[in-house]
Amino acid sequence: MSLIRIQGARELHGTVQVGGSKNAALAILSGVVLATEPVVLRKVPNVRDVQIKTKLLEDLGARVHREGDTLTIDCSDLKRRDPDPELVRAIRTSFYLLGPLMARLGSAKLPQPGGCKIGARPVDFHVRGLKLLGAEIEYSAGYYSARADRLKAGEIYLDFPSAGATQHLMASAVLADGQTVIKNAAMEPEVVALADFLNRMGARVEGAGTSTITVTGVTSLKGCEFSIPSDRLQAGTLLLAGVATCGDVTVEGILPEYQGALLSKLKEAGAHVDVGHDWIRARGNPFLQAVSIKTMPYPGFSTDLQQPMAAVLTCAHGVSTVEETIYESRIGHVDELNRMGAKIRLEGRTCVITGVDHLQGTVVEASDLRAGAALVIAGLSARGETIVKNVQHIDRGYENFEETLRQLGASIERIPSDELETAQWSD
Repeated sequence: MSLIRIQGARELHGTVQVGGSKNAALAILSGVVLATEPVVLRKVPNVRDVQIKTKLLEDLGARVHREGDTLTIDCSDLKRRDPDPELVRAIRTSFYLLGPLMARLGSAKLPQPGGCKIGARPVDFHVRGLKLLGAEIEYSAGYYSARADRLKAGEIYLDFPSAGATQHLMASAVLADGQTVIKNAAMEPEVVALADFLNRMGARVEGAGTSTITVTGVTSLKGCEFSIPSDRLQAGTLLLAGVATCGDVTVEGILPEYQGALLSKLKEAGAHVDVGHDWIRARGNPFLQAVSIKTMPYPGFSTDLQQPMAAVLTCAHGVSTVEETIYESRIGHVDELNRMGAKIRLEGRTCVITGVDHLQGTVVEASDLRAGAALVIAGLSARGETIVKNVQHIDRGYENFEETLRQLGASIERIPSDELETAQWSD
């Protein structure tokens, strides 16, 4: 097990390229099983969740080859409909294979999915939607068994615009008989990316990026080549790190319109923000002001950037509030930031943050992916040395995280856990 060691209080400066979107890649890797020909995916991030998803595909019988950031996947000869349950339980998006596998092979069996422990994330919307498409689904002993000779088109209304349910049902409907309508659909850029990928394979998906998506079923899908869009959450994290250290960071290869809520709040807090066609520049301000944030489905403020933003606000002047409306347990960063000198109290799902003069480095533990990113940001801005434990969570979604931050001037490195234990023993 390794740790991240940070020498803080150093401004970040420079320009970095943003890698491919983890969330888009994971959704697309569920869609590849629909094709009977090889698919070539470019700009695929080599993060832990993607590695697990490709192992899942191989377990199903797919042939997968990676060269650099390019994956070639051939699902023409799938042999299993019930992938290794340990792999399925390792990541939540494994469940998005249930519908596409059933659509392609007629049946599928998967256990309850896993992922970060950030609150209840039921699959009710997924199951209800698949049943509206004619699937027979049974749940027994922790497993979902789904069957359909061919899915039938239906009208689906999502009680909540879940990105995962929208992607799952959209991919499942492309081989259904007739025209499916998904209402109150999620509008995230990653939904648009999946629709673009499916259409590249010959699907007929319209309306992605709006609240109503129409899918006209086809009988088969062909192979294609497709580039994964840039990761807006990685971009947001790097911009927040620049602002937290009072630095000057530019991220390239990202569309500013996908960052509207974040950029608005950064400007409101007093950061300096400039945008171009495919780049964003954020400059810090030693006199950042408190702001109020409420996470919402896209285009609202992303739940995935709530924790990193909270790390920035720990040193803003005044009292900030950060209300989490999506995942009730996404609070794993609070106690750890307080260990660094932050003043955060919880009121239900809301973090009330009273700004302090500075944070002080110490040993902290990441409880999930975005909490880990928040602690790294805090460590970059804090005085002294910060050690972040449980960095395997960070590896789930950030590729070459330390290397990218070093390009911006951060003093950050990965060390073996026994190095910290040895130092503590000698003390």
